Amino acid sequence: MEEVPKEASPSTGESEPAKNKRSPSEFLKSVLGRPVKVRLNSGIEYKGVLACLDGYMNIAMEQTEEFVDGQLKAKYGDCFIRGNNVLYISAQKRAK
Repeated sequence: MEEVPKEASPSTGESEPAKNKRSPSEFLKSVLGRPVKVRLNSGIEYKGVLACLDGYMNIAMEQTEEFVDGQLKAKYGDCFIRGNNVLYISAQKRAK
């Protein structure tokens, strides 16, 4: 099967799929100050506003809600999560 070459973007010279990719670092910078969902290795999820994080993925969140098995268990003003417990961080839609 012959592979069809992708057309390069005139402005950057990159192929279309490569232009849409972002590094994890760029993603994390883009979600600072925005609503996120953080899932821990234990399965517990936290939803809130990402205040800051460091190179070890230690996270500070504001307006945080804790969910266990999909059920709201607690609300916190501020929440600090140690990075080695984080399974993933996903961006959430802004509340209207």
